[in-house]
Amino acid sequence: MTSRLLSTNVILGLAPIVLVIALWQGLVSFGFAPAVLLPPPGYVFSRLFQQFVTWTFQQEIVATLIRLFAGFAIAVVLGVTIGVAAAASPAINAVVRPIVRVLAPLPKVALYPALLLLLGFGHGSKITLVAADALFPILLSTYYGASTVEQKLIWSAMAAGTPRYEILFKVVLPAAMPSILTGCRIGLVISCIVVFLAEMITSTDGLGHVLVTAARTFQAVDMFVPLITISLLGLILNGLLGAVRSYLVRGFPEA
Repeated sequence: MTSRLLSTNVILGLAPIVLVIALWQGLVSFGFAPAVLLPPPGYVFSRLFQQFVTWTFQQEIVATLIRLFAGFAIAVVLGVTIGVAAAASPAINAVVRPIVRVLAPLPKVALYPALLLLLGFGHGSKITLVAADALFPILLSTYYGASTVEQKLIWSAMAAGTPRYEILFKVVLPAAMPSILTGCRIGLVISCIVVFLAEMITSTDGLGHVLVTAARTFQAVDMFVPLITISLLGLILNGLLGAVRSYLVRGFPEA
């Protein structure tokens, strides 16, 4: 039954992708879009396979992944820590809440010029931008999950003589795990978008830089290669995080 459900989910997940590729091919075949601007998907995927085995393109992927993972990791650490602290302490909550209300709606890319001046054109500014954008979904999800933990679980642990720091790791975090991991999945998707955007704006390597370089030389096929690559990376990473989530929350009803 589980394998059948998994197969059904895979088919349903692939169907929209196949439909988009078919629509793409149809637009080119029937002349709705010139092949110079919208190359056929066969050419693009063929070029993708050619590029993927080259050392140069692999280095571009690695540069993007380093920035993505570093920024996402910082966002997870800060988001979970601040979210749990705000849920546990009314004083910290009073400080964090107005800051979140002001900064969460702010488009973080608007801060990128300032980050470039402060941190330079290297990894630092891009990692900081990724972390700033991915932070708030994780922080808010953690706060919601930690603040909705049933009080009787905490009271039972305290009545049993469990130290407060152990209550955090043995009661609060496990109970808030579904919400925390949901925020992490949202933050991961945001990280993929932001790191690509940052590399497009200013970078000498990475997938975003590859796209901008191809656009400047009017290489339409090479423009689509990094787009598909970052999409595939996001799909793979989201799938892996989803599998981790399913494993960690297997005892919860919503899992």
